[in-house]
Amino acid sequence: MRVTNAPMYRKYSTAVNDVHSKLNKAMNKISSGAAYEAAADNPLAYYQGKKMDHQYQDVESKLQLMSDVQNRIYQQELGAREIQSLLSKAKNSDIEYILNGTNNVDMTTVGTIQSSLLQKQQSMVNALNAQYENFYIYGGNDLSTAPFTMSGDGKTLTFSHQFPGEDQATKIELVMGKITKADGTEGYGFSVGNATDGDGNPLTQQQALEKIQKSMTERGYVDLGYGTIDDKTTLLDTFTSGFSVLTGLSADKAAALSDPNDPAVLETNLLDALNNSAVGLMGQALAATETYLKDGDLEKFTGYLGGVMDEMTLTEDKISNVYSDLGTKYSLIDTTEDRLKDIKYGLIEQYKDKLGADPYESIMEMFSFQQSYNASLQLSSKLMEASLFNFIS
Repeated sequence: MRVTNAPMYRKYSTAVNDVHSKLNKAMNKISSGAAYEAAADNPLAYYQGKKMDHQYQDVESKLQLMSDVQNRIYQQELGAREIQSLLSKAKNSDIEYILNGTNNVDMTTVGTIQSSLLQKQQSMVNALNAQYENFYIYGGNDLSTAPFTMSGDGKTLTFSHQFPGEDQATKIELVMGKITKADGTEGYGFSVGNATDGDGNPLTQQQALEKIQKSMTERGYVDLGYGTIDDKTTLLDTFTSGFSVLTGLSADKAAALSDPNDPAVLETNLLDALNNSAVGLMGQALAATETYLKDGDLEKFTGYLGGVMDEMTLTEDKISNVYSDLGTKYSLIDTTEDRLKDIKYGLIEQYKDKLGADPYESIMEMFSFQQSYNASLQLSSKLMEASLFNFIS
C-alpha cells in the first residue's frame, strides 16, 4: 500500500487560505474603520448603517445648498436696504430741502434737485437688477432676464419677465404721467403703456397688471431642513419680487390685491401700490418738479411734494419690513444650519457605534492573524520534507 501526504497538504492549504482571508479582513478593518464588509457579517447593523448613509447624504446635500441660498437672501436684503436708504435720502435731503425757505425760488436749484432725484431713481432700478453669481436675485422664476429698465428721463419703467411656458419675455411699460385720482383730484401716476406677452401678443392694461401680480406671487420653496417637504408652504421661500421690494407687499399680500368677482379691483389696488412704491413716488416727485419748472406754480408744487413726502415715509416703513423679513429668513437658515451640523455629527457617532471597528481591537486581531499566518508558512516547510513512507508500496 502507498502512503502519501496529499490529503494533509489539501487540508493544510485550506487552513492557510482561511487564516490569510481573516488577516486581510482584519487589515481592511483598520484601513476602512468599518467593522463589517457585507450584510451577512451582521445583517441588522449593516442595514441600519445603510439607513444612516441615506440620512447623512441628505443632510450633506442640504448643507451644501444652504450656503448658496443664504448668500442669495443676503444679497436681496442688501438690495432692499439700499432702496430704502435711497428713498430716505431723497425725502430728507432733496425734497425737504426744496420745500424749505426760499430754496425753491431759484429754478437752477430746483433743476439740481431734479437731477439728484433722477439719479437716485436710476440707482433704485440698478439695485433691482442685482445679480448673485449668474442670475438676477429679484427675477423670481426667471433667472436670466434683467427685470427692470428705466428710461433716461425717469418716466417709463419697463418690466421684463419670462413666465414658465413662454419662449420670450413678457414686456410691460409703466408710464408716469398725469392721472385723475379716485377722489377726483389731478396728480401723477403710472399707467400701462406698450405691453406684450412672451408670444408678442399685445396686452390690455388689465392683462398687464395681472402679469405683474403673477410675478409678485411666484414662490421659490427650497427644502433646507426647515419645514416639511409634505407641506411646501412650510418650506423656506427664497424668491423676492422686485415689485415686492418697491411696494413693500409680500407674495401673500400681492395675491390679496385682486377679487375674483371684480377684475377692476386689481387695477385699482395694484396701480395704487405701484404709484406709492419707491420708484413711483420718485417718479411723481420728478413729474411735479418738471411741471413747476414750466409753469412756476409754487403753491401747487409744494403742496403736491408735501403729499409725496408723507407717502415716502409710509413706503420706507413698508420696505423696512421687507428687509426685516429677509433678515428673519437669513437667521432661520443660520439656525437650521447649526441644527443640521449637529445631526451630521450625531450620525457620524451613531455610524461608528453601529458599524465602526474598534481600532485597538482591530490591531490586536490583525497581529493575531499575522502570527497565525506566519506560523502556518513555517509549518509548510516541515510538511514538505520528503518521507520514506512516501516511497513504500
